[in-house]
Amino acid sequence: MAAETPVLPPPPAIDDRCALFLDVDGTLLDFAPTPGEVKVPGHLREALAALHRRLDGAVALISGRSLATLDALLAPAAMPAAGLHGLERRHGRRGHRAPRAPSALALVRTEAEAVAARHPGAVVEDKGSALALRWRSAPRASGELQAFARAALPRLPGYRLQPGNDVIELRPAGHGGGRADKGAAILAFLGEAPFAGRRPVFAGDDITDEAGFAAVNAHDGISVLVGPPRESAAHYALAGPAEVLAWIGAAA
Repeated sequence: MAAETPVLPPPPAIDDRCALFLDVDGTLLDFAPTPGEVKVPGHLREALAALHRRLDGAVALISGRSLATLDALLAPAAMPAAGLHGLERRHGRRGHRAPRAPSALALVRTEAEAVAARHPGAVVEDKGSALALRWRSAPRASGELQAFARAALPRLPGYRLQPGNDVIELRPAGHGGGRADKGAAILAFLGEAPFAGRRPVFAGDDITDEAGFAAVNAHDGISVLVGPPRESAAHYALAGPAEVLAWIGAAA
């Protein structure tokens, strides 16, 4: 008989000694059929701004979205953030951009869109230097989209596959052979003021967030899994974005 997934406790309160890192989709925002259809709660921007003030600026978004998309969602704020799973990062004048997309990616995108078109609800998301194939609203497309991504990978030197919940991405492996994931992005922030010397807190929902959980756990931080219970490195849990907003709202 398989062991049951352990039930994790809710996280402790965020205090003035924390550095807060937050995933966006599935953590701060409920999912929608496509990424462009998500709704931003009216009080989210105010809560993030209040936390930014309370924590002296030690609040950052850690997302699979691009920085440009994050800024459009949460305008007018342009917070410290890491996009594309750590491929791009911004903190004042520090950070880096994602690698330039190879010319072959345009043809791969066109072919992926033809595959997705056979499955109503499947989505191909162009992230600039990365390509996300999503089947949240078309679960039967999972096998064909994953097989397509695996077959396309050899045509994109320096790329790797990034699996997630109901998605697989074709994305650059990193910068000059360096590590690029959410954990590495969090560690980079922790090496800079005002994040340095604080206890890291990271909330995320996806398997792509596991690297972030590991990074904050290694620094005696608070790792929070958002969503249904599953095997995870996280030490705490919240049921969904509504509970996350209540948690950060209390701190704000």
